[in-house]
Amino acid sequence: MTNPPTPDAGLKRSLGLPLLIFYGVGVTVGAGIFALIGEITRIAGDAAPISFLLAGLIALLTGLSYAAFASVYPRAAGEAVFVTLGLGAMTGRVVGLAMVVTALLSSAVIALAFAGYVGTLVALPQPVLAFGIVVLLGAIACYGVRESVVFAAVVTVIELSALVVIIIAGAPLLAEPSTYVTGLTPPMDAGGWAAILSGGVIAFFAFIGFEDIENMAEETVDARRVLPRAILWTLGITVVVYVAVSLVAMAIPDRAGLTSSEAPLAFVYSAVTGWSPAPISAVAGIAMTNGILVQIIMAARVLYGMSREGLIHPLFGTVHHKLRTPVRATLAVAAAIAALTLGFELVRLAQATSLVTLAVFMLVNVSLVIVAGRADAAAALRRTRPVATLGALISAGLICFEIYGLIA
Repeated sequence: MTNPPTPDAGLKRSLGLPLLIFYGVGVTVGAGIFALIGEITRIAGDAAPISFLLAGLIALLTGLSYAAFASVYPRAAGEAVFVTLGLGAMTGRVVGLAMVVTALLSSAVIALAFAGYVGTLVALPQPVLAFGIVVLLGAIACYGVRESVVFAAVVTVIELSALVVIIIAGAPLLAEPSTYVTGLTPPMDAGGWAAILSGGVIAFFAFIGFEDIENMAEETVDARRVLPRAILWTLGITVVVYVAVSLVAMAIPDRAGLTSSEAPLAFVYSAVTGWSPAPISAVAGIAMTNGILVQIIMAARVLYGMSREGLIHPLFGTVHHKLRTPVRATLAVAAAIAALTLGFELVRLAQATSLVTLAVFMLVNVSLVIVAGRADAAAALRRTRPVATLGALISAGLICFEIYGLIA
């Protein structure tokens, strides 16, 4: 008779490349593009597509570092482990906890935004709706990683379908050569580039999520091969979709209406089709739900992985013997998010989250440069060292640029 798995049996490996790509695209393509396209267009103007390309380039540089690290060290708590390897346990601990805090804050704001939308349809107080959706998604995350990722994959298909519909509806605009000339021609003045950089920092928020793929390492089959591919596929799909959507948004005549709208993609959809924006508004609400779920999954895996690595208390380093998920860590994350939805109103989330994530990316790249310089470094790390150096410098430059803009 086979003995039942013990709490220390480890996470269940059940994820392959297709589900990981769905997971990565689902966590990346979410509330960011639906909520921020108007603000980015307001800041960068006609050059908004360049802001998205710049943000995608920054994400890609660090994505290559993540892919290299993941191919050599496929473990949960990715960022914390990667930074610990090069910069020590204290820095790794700070980075891991920073990613958890960022996930908690962004999830709480997304939950409140979701409640604001649903509150127009259901006669319930917004705090009740926000609390309820976090509890529901926390339960799904506890039940099983495959079920959670399948749920996220279904929502991802819905999200991408909505964006593809907008791209198809805007095909007449995309068929005009002038759209590309206007949207993709670099400016010739410093002021134009400053606007692109400011828009790029905010657009970077819409790319955050691909790095969460690494935190599923211990639940992935053949993780060393699959994780790097999933990261790069996720970034490639996201860049293409974002640039196409931003070109359509940039080309619509009513720029003032777009930049002032609280539902900018719904406004774009209505502008290019002449139809009601309700379907896109509904999808935006669904996208927010997906964002909360994947952030709960990610933050729980970071806590679990850090606990197993000895970076935090061992309380969170156990796996439920039947569900084979880190239930304690998941419940702690969901409870913290629910508490935040009841007691906090968070402002300038996109900028704050982008700055924290850029700092983490800078440290991951610096750590790779250090680790790759060692005599026993893996070939994948040595090959990626020049890219990591560039990624670290660009991340540091954008952090300085944004901090200067905030204090100037």
